[in-house]
Amino acid sequence: MEKMNIIIMGAAGRDFHNFNVRFRDRRDINVVAFTAAQIPDIEGRRYPPELAGLYYPEGIPIVAEGDLSGLFAQDRIDRIVFSYSDVSHQYVMEKASQVIALGADFTLLGSRETMIRAEVPVVAVCAVRTGCGKSQTTRRIARILKDSGSKVVVVRHPMPYGNLTAQRIQRFACLKDLKKHHCTIEEMEEYEPHIRLGFTVYAGIDYQEILKQAQGEADIILWDGGNNDLPFYKPDLLITVTDPHRLGHELSYFPGRVNLLLADIVIINKIDTASYEAVDALRANIYRENPTATVVEAASPLSVPEGREISGKRVLVVEDGPTLTHGEMKYGAGIIAARKFGASEIVNPREFSRGKILEIYRKYPELGPVLPAVGYSPEQIHDLETTINNVPCDLVVIATPVDLTRIININKRMLKVDYDLQEIGKPDLKDLITQKFF
Repeated sequence: MEKMNIIIMGAAGRDFHNFNVRFRDRRDINVVAFTAAQIPDIEGRRYPPELAGLYYPEGIPIVAEGDLSGLFAQDRIDRIVFSYSDVSHQYVMEKASQVIALGADFTLLGSRETMIRAEVPVVAVCAVRTGCGKSQTTRRIARILKDSGSKVVVVRHPMPYGNLTAQRIQRFACLKDLKKHHCTIEEMEEYEPHIRLGFTVYAGIDYQEILKQAQGEADIILWDGGNNDLPFYKPDLLITVTDPHRLGHELSYFPGRVNLLLADIVIINKIDTASYEAVDALRANIYRENPTATVVEAASPLSVPEGREISGKRVLVVEDGPTLTHGEMKYGAGIIAARKFGASEIVNPREFSRGKILEIYRKYPELGPVLPAVGYSPEQIHDLETTINNVPCDLVVIATPVDLTRIININKRMLKVDYDLQEIGKPDLKDLITQKFF
């Protein structure tokens, strides 16, 4: 049998899932390589044979996306499978044009065969862009389901940046498990808030095996999406979060627009900080694209118990990393809090950044005067700590979901900014979830 040679373009998440559910056990397919984008320090490694299966005894190489042309020179490549998220439609077609010019087919996989069916109900929270507010939405839904008497298990979109074999199935029931699994800052930002609320979180690489374990201890699985990717499990209720601060992105980013089209409920978040005109235009776009969806308007009010300390201070603002980088937000809750409570100056950390943090500013020159809390590796975490301690300021305002003080040593006074989802009007999420499941 002549095999089809394919390359999977990804970012250490959706690409691995697509391989596992569509290509791992096929005798007619040869996956030549994964290519890596968005996430640093992934290329140069291998998808291990323990995960790759019978037909890949040496595993599968993971190479930089920039090496794509070289792979074509080495092998006859028949097809490229595009498998990462939160990119513009323009970007997708630029990649398609490059691939087609090299002579191969360019493929996007559909939702039917990449969503696994569970034996228990699944509620999925997704978004049209990174940073729309999935985290606070997921926490809100988890509380609603728990209050109904249901045993809820959260399954998080993959973030496998360490030992891939060891990360096949990860279960987090307490904060000590974060250390046990050598989590990055990005992972802790997503898992820690759920753990603190008393929920068990699963994540990893092999989501078929994860499902077998998770549904064994759950009445309902709550899918906590990453970026603007589609859920890996077939949802009984799909909730998509939108952001009026990035009006039009719900129509022009992949696969966020797919989430909008598939949604049962669409949340317009941040209406407390967005203009009326932007909210109204977003609502019109939602109704035009998905007229059967129920629209819920919501705010994400800030909680800064000691916010008065910000007044008159020179502050450094630390925000969620992915929201600022490939999410393309110039600022987040930290900047809003600093302005609200009257900071005299928001100190730009660029000139004080070091090492891999400096590389982030070079890669994303459009970033505002904020520090993205990136920590995909020990080196990045060290450079984040060094950068914070280098910045001459009176106060550090931290708006990351994770408690950074558990991870790094900061030599300045710090204030934490928290935020939760608050629906405005009726029906709210409690009404809609109760109507669906109870």
